[in-house]
Amino acid sequence: MTALSARLDRVLAALPDTPGPGGALAVLRDGEVLLAHSWGWADLERRLRFTPDTLFRICSISKQFTCATLLSHFPDPDALNNDLAAHLPLLPVRPTLRQMAHNQSGMRDYWATAMLCGAPVEGVFGPLEADRLIARTASLHFTPGTGYSYCNQNFRLIGKIVEQRKQRPLALLLRDIFDRAGMHSALLCPETSSMPDGTMGYEGSLEDGWRAAVNRIHWTGDAGIAASLTDMIAWEKFIDSQRDDPAALLTRMSQTPYFADGTEATYGFGLAHMHLLGRLAIGHGGGLRGWRSQRFYVPSERVSVVVLMNHMGEPRSLALDLLAAVFDAQARPRPSAPAADWTGLYRDPETNLVARVEITPEQKLGLWFAGAREALDEVDGQATGGGTTLARTQTGLSMTRRGENLTATLLAHTGPILPDIEGCFHNAEYDASLTILSAGGPLYGAFSGFLGVGMMQPLLPAGPDQWRFPMPRALDSSPPGDWTLKIERDGAGVITHVIVGCWLARNIHFIHTAGDTV
Repeated sequence: MTALSARLDRVLAALPDTPGPGGALAVLRDGEVLLAHSWGWADLERRLRFTPDTLFRICSISKQFTCATLLSHFPDPDALNNDLAAHLPLLPVRPTLRQMAHNQSGMRDYWATAMLCGAPVEGVFGPLEADRLIARTASLHFTPGTGYSYCNQNFRLIGKIVEQRKQRPLALLLRDIFDRAGMHSALLCPETSSMPDGTMGYEGSLEDGWRAAVNRIHWTGDAGIAASLTDMIAWEKFIDSQRDDPAALLTRMSQTPYFADGTEATYGFGLAHMHLLGRLAIGHGGGLRGWRSQRFYVPSERVSVVVLMNHMGEPRSLALDLLAAVFDAQARPRPSAPAADWTGLYRDPETNLVARVEITPEQKLGLWFAGAREALDEVDGQATGGGTTLARTQTGLSMTRRGENLTATLLAHTGPILPDIEGCFHNAEYDASLTILSAGGPLYGAFSGFLGVGMMQPLLPAGPDQWRFPMPRALDSSPPGDWTLKIERDGAGVITHVIVGCWLARNIHFIHTAGDTV
């Protein structure tokens, strides 16, 4: 056994420490498979084993295939810019197709805005609902090209526009890409309620037990592809085989993207650009309710890692462990415990979002701003992690998020909490309502609109006239993060409107109405 084999075997031996119904993984170098392994169950009740040929929802990894289809037929994506008008008729300034493929469109993610319209967490969200919600878009949360914000409908619209131009269904256009790469069982599988081969996705835990995840969402170019580990291995081999061809499809997709001001971006054509273990890598993760995925490709080393799980596990951590095993990377020294004066609640006056900083059990700083928690290390007076840097200021913190082209001043959130915020509020763009009630106890809030009547959720004070609206479950996968409610008052202290937002959908104004609050 070689030293590399021994290191990879140690990673496999640790799989029982991250239990879940099933999954599969692969490691490739120089276009050859070093490791391919599957474990557990594709269906617990029917006792179907997970194999390398088991179909799996690759979730947002689908986006790079949609972009591959776009560039395959339209080398200059901006040739399709005028096609957006039919899908975004109310939007006065529309992004370009390239900005959409780079997640620089400035559009709010429909995964989040659907919750404002009362979408039930396990309700049906099909093509009609998606088209209706997207067509209501009349504003953006930043000017196209100036920033980055993850937005699923960017890729849904790209897929729809390409299939309309080519007069062929997206499923068949993707089939051309799959066949070229040798992905024989991969397919577009928009209906997430079931899988063609019966594979199930699961929620739950070892302690609470596993239950089949309920999905009733119709995904297309954003997260609708199903593929097996065997298919994904073929994709990684295909990528590696094109590495020296400057005109190759994957080479063009992997070029460094830029913002409109010339600043280098870290996301383009459905691929994230990052540094892992001191090396440049490209890849993407994915998550739908019951499914998690991650793939990395390190071009300089010709190394690929793919991890697929049919449960809500942590494929990124496992993928990083596999990369570290390949590179024989030394674990970073454990940082010292961060100082407590970092912690607290802060507000960003530009996005009107709350930032929360806490010390995690792993003795890191945990930042909640963009939905999921970001882990930061305190080094030389700054807190850093990924592309985020925090530094102390006299009034709070400064925050730089390189991948988003965002620099923010976070102000410490202190002062009296005013609970007199009950009422009904309305947003005209989405024709959505926000109701805030105490019902004789703590304050609760709920959204409602054309998709339904949302559940009441508790409101948590975050500072003077600013409240957190946690959403533990959303339309699919993990929620869009805490909503922030910023209460706006006139000179007499009377509430005029509420500014609602989360990282995926910011600065949405709900005007106070005289309507019934029940």
